[in-house]
Amino acid sequence: MGPDSFQLVLRSQFWIFQLIGWSIWVLMLVLRDLFFVPPEYIFSRALVFSMSAVVGMVLTTGLRYLYRLVWEKGFVVRFLVTWFGSLLASLLWQPFRNTFALLPFGEIFDLRSAGAEDLFDGVFSSSFPLLLSWSGLYFIFKYYQLFQAEKEKSLRSEALAHEAQLLMLRYQLNPHFLFNTLNAISTLVLSKSTEKANEMVTKLSKFLRYSLDHSPLDRVSFAHELETSQLYLDIEKVRFGERLQLELDIDPDAEQALVPTMLLQPIIENSIKHGISKAEKGGCITISAKKEGDNLTISVTDDGPGLAKEDLLDKSFSFSKGVGVSNIRNRLSEIYGENHSLEFLNAQPSGLTVKVTIPYDRE
Repeated sequence: MGPDSFQLVLRSQFWIFQLIGWSIWVLMLVLRDLFFVPPEYIFSRALVFSMSAVVGMVLTTGLRYLYRLVWEKGFVVRFLVTWFGSLLASLLWQPFRNTFALLPFGEIFDLRSAGAEDLFDGVFSSSFPLLLSWSGLYFIFKYYQLFQAEKEKSLRSEALAHEAQLLMLRYQLNPHFLFNTLNAISTLVLSKSTEKANEMVTKLSKFLRYSLDHSPLDRVSFAHELETSQLYLDIEKVRFGERLQLELDIDPDAEQALVPTMLLQPIIENSIKHGISKAEKGGCITISAKKEGDNLTISVTDDGPGLAKEDLLDKSFSFSKGVGVSNIRNRLSEIYGENHSLEFLNAQPSGLTVKVTIPYDRE
């Protein structure tokens, strides 16, 4: 909800409470009269109370604007304005109430012959306490509005900070990936593999154009994310050729699951760097995804050397401090909080599995 729409809601709340509050006041007076006034006067008395309520609404709306004028003043000023404002409004309201009260009985209040005692009878026993109570409720309502506004502002600030953090992490990832790819292109150019270099530039252009189509804050279907990762693998295929093999094991339910954009690419890059590239004959990367209860489990497994046991037990081992994997770890934390996991497990007979578990959510 934007600031303007939120302010509109707050303003509408005042009028809703005004109508409800004065309606309850009229209803309570009518219920009281059921026990003390003859039945034939009940309807006319209800009209009298309604007319008094309308005047009361007008006067209290005036008090509202008066209180808004002194809202930024000190407590003493606000207290005095509240007290004397309520008294003045009561002095204006009471003559109307006294005039309306005689109408059901066929009498007309003669203002010319009426004295101050007739005009203002009931000010301190009825009107002033009522309007002073209204003023107190107004300030309670106003402080509640301010609390809600500050809460809304805090939520918006938190959302903006959250969005900025995700943007930073995503934009950190793109230069990292771009640097590695350009470095590979440079190596191909130096080795005079111009055809492969040109192919890699073309695929890189396609991949970057594809990735820029989505905001860093987007979530896409896993099938869509897999398609994006295939573009990255096409780039790496130029470098590794037949040394890089890919196997997929994707459940149908997993294809429609929503995942953060650019989730797989850093993990696959990590597998290539620490697994495939270290083997003379290359190797195979297996990507699997399946729905497990309320969660989606994604695994990327290579058949490289894996990790030493001490590294697996050490959560701060250097392998996990790479830009790509640490970026994924931070993005998952920003998006899912504690409701996710990122694990490193040695595969059998060799290799490493990076396992991501996030809440399952369909598009």
